[in-house]
Amino acid sequence: MLPSMWKDSGVPADEFYQVRPECTDVPKTKFKIRNGKTLSARRWRAAFSPEGYLEMATVLGRIQRGGIHPSIRGEVWEFLLGCYDPKSSFDEREQIRQKRRIQYMRWKQECKEMDAHVGSGIIVTAPLITEDGRPINDPLVLQQSAPSQNFNAPSSDQPLEKPVIDWKLTLHQIGLDVLRTDRTLVFYESKENLSKLWDILAVYAWIDKDVGYCQGMSDLCSPMIILLDDEADSFWVFERLMRRLRGNFRCTERSVGVENQLQTLASITQVVDPKLHQHLDALGGGDYLFAFRMFMVLFRRELSFGDSLYLWEMMWALEYDPDIFSVYEEPGFASEKAEGSKGKGKSTRQLGKFERENVRSGVPAEGPLPISVFLVASVLKDKSAKLMTEARGIDDVVKILNDITGNLDAKKACSGAMKLQKKYLKKFLELNEEVTI
Repeated sequence: MLPSMWKDSGVPADEFYQVRPECTDVPKTKFKIRNGKTLSARRWRAAFSPEGYLEMATVLGRIQRGGIHPSIRGEVWEFLLGCYDPKSSFDEREQIRQKRRIQYMRWKQECKEMDAHVGSGIIVTAPLITEDGRPINDPLVLQQSAPSQNFNAPSSDQPLEKPVIDWKLTLHQIGLDVLRTDRTLVFYESKENLSKLWDILAVYAWIDKDVGYCQGMSDLCSPMIILLDDEADSFWVFERLMRRLRGNFRCTERSVGVENQLQTLASITQVVDPKLHQHLDALGGGDYLFAFRMFMVLFRRELSFGDSLYLWEMMWALEYDPDIFSVYEEPGFASEKAEGSKGKGKSTRQLGKFERENVRSGVPAEGPLPISVFLVASVLKDKSAKLMTEARGIDDVVKILNDITGNLDAKKACSGAMKLQKKYLKKFLELNEEVTI
């Protein structure tokens, strides 16, 4: 039976994500759950056949128009992010779920054997080892839910291997970030929930050694803990999201991970608003680094918690493509080459509206244009007049963009992104035709 508040049209989404009473300066949600527009539990259940096959196309439009009811948000996200194939049955998905839970517990046990804090309920907030792998005696840790234990590793003449050193050096940074993540929510007053977030990030940092852990990943993982009860299920939804975003966190001596998206943002702005691009470039902002945060945590800082979830699910529904986020038989991480080719031999009905436009326009598969880039571009477009008249330096640009915090409308931002996409793709095709001629 649905919650009684569902019967009322226009329930604020933040009603489902309680904020601590003393936190009075938290952005208020603009997203309201609306009967007939928001994907309800009844509509969601009706989209499945008796065997469990999901007609994804029937729910994508509803999500794009009105988001997802919080009571089913977690399970719908599992499909939007590609954890499960819509063509799978109930029994097949349950087998996959159990297999993944076992795999996660194996990885967690592997981490626990390297450091006993994992799974203990204790969050590490101070370095455990030195840069060369020597243990630091009596590190300062924040005890969450476990009694006092001796976590000192047994003495050994064998030096730690570099991957283990690198991993252990991240654990305290994960702890510090976990304690700062969504601290306004009542949910994270629970020590158990905090330690669950720390454990998932610690395991992920060990499994994905190319990326490890970077600041901002706790903001991406936090909603998964809230929406899904089982820790392993939360891990796998987070893992699927990271398949999309891990490139943003991969940094080398030569480049920052998010640099490709910043360059694409510059190209789009140059096409759709050349005067703004010229102005930003003249101010020394042609690298668009001022937009760094919006890409890294997908507008978590600019929106209320409820609105950020609404924005994410609209984005994922708009760019949904079952081929790109396919289900792999063996648990693990997708390589960049595993992301399929767009639009070949598939019905566009299976695709989200944004992805459909990309396919129809013939955008090359090697140059996909994520909706996140157009979202940031739409924010810049909306602030174009203010940026042109008031920005006299990069500090002014940052200040003007910071003013959107708490004032950004997620639905309008998505609509603006779609309009910019059409404008950009039209000019993209015109330029290609000119080159061909």
